[in-house]
Amino acid sequence: MGKAVVICIIDDDDVYQYTVTRALKSDSLAKKILVFSDGEEALDFMIDNIASNDSLPDVIFLDINMPIMDGWQFLEEYVKLKPRVGKQITIYMVTSSVDPVDVDRAAKFSEISDYLVKPIQPDQIRELVAAMNSKE
Repeated sequence: MGKAVVICIIDDDDVYQYTVTRALKSDSLAKKILVFSDGEEALDFMIDNIASNDSLPDVIFLDINMPIMDGWQFLEEYVKLKPRVGKQITIYMVTSSVDPVDVDRAAKFSEISDYLVKPIQPDQIRELVAAMNSKE
């Protein structure tokens, strides 16, 4: 397996945060796990660390429905920030929404690698991260 990656979870669901964090830690798949409860916290972190590729996430698991700044608003701001980011970041939209409008909207963002519907199983998270680690 390649190097462990920096994983970012942007989701206001405490149970989901715990489940994903625990799955990643149990397999030592992440070098570091960043957890934010809304898009604004995550965006502020990225802006503050824009010059440090080691601090920025390799993978983002992004929820749609959150307070303050939702997943769509985060993506719109990330697209503006992306030219200043010095590394490839893989974004997975992880949501409970099965609304075709959301699925279609996500498809319009080239930054989104996949649209995953909750509940997502810890094994799915492990597989996604392990596949990414093997590419390194």
